[in-house]
Amino acid sequence: MPNGLPQVKQTAVYVYQAPLRAWHWINALAITILAITGYLIANPPPSLPGEASDHFLMGYIRFAHFATAYVFAVGFLFRIYWAFVGNRYARQLFTLPFWRASFWRELAHEVRWYAFLEKEPKKYVGHNPLAHLFMVTIITVGGLVMIVTGFALYSEQTGLGSWQDQLFGWVIPFVGQSQDVRMWHHWGMWIIVVFVMLHVYTAIREDIMSRQSLISTMISGWRMFKDDRP
Repeated sequence: MPNGLPQVKQTAVYVYQAPLRAWHWINALAITILAITGYLIANPPPSLPGEASDHFLMGYIRFAHFATAYVFAVGFLFRIYWAFVGNRYARQLFTLPFWRASFWRELAHEVRWYAFLEKEPKKYVGHNPLAHLFMVTIITVGGLVMIVTGFALYSEQTGLGSWQDQLFGWVIPFVGQSQDVRMWHHWGMWIIVVFVMLHVYTAIREDIMSRQSLISTMISGWRMFKDDRP
């Protein structure tokens, strides 16, 4: 080995196709805007001085929330479509091999790894089992719940007989009342916000500690594996 330095072996696998990567970053921006505007809708800013007719602050906030919600919903439909036409890794967001004992063993290993109880990480081309579980639970199931509850609340704005009311109006009497739906929608926002923070932390941590790329993979599509052991 030259200069006494260990030799680094590096391999690369093409994982995430361009449409999936575009959806990821558009979805991330949409979630950010929805979280900020959703918080402001639930906790309105102080009133502005002067006549109310001179200001449209809450109107702009609500418009940004509603418009971004459409982007999020259309992106969700596209993501379902890409699960059928994309590569095998595009389907992970909608499939969870919970019937396999190996899945749960590897998930337990990942929990110990993130808790600093394991010395060596396992490497996966797609999502590791722990990330896979949270992606399906929070992004797929949670995203669907947010779309359904969000459009149910929006149907109160569009009125009886609108397509939003016809498709999602049943949610309000099913849950109980409008305020109950609003509560679940608001709690869902905080669950997703916490997930995003954990997601960013674990992605950075894996890039540093597990000798495999995560953040750059969602930019280039290529997952890099490094092995600097002799």
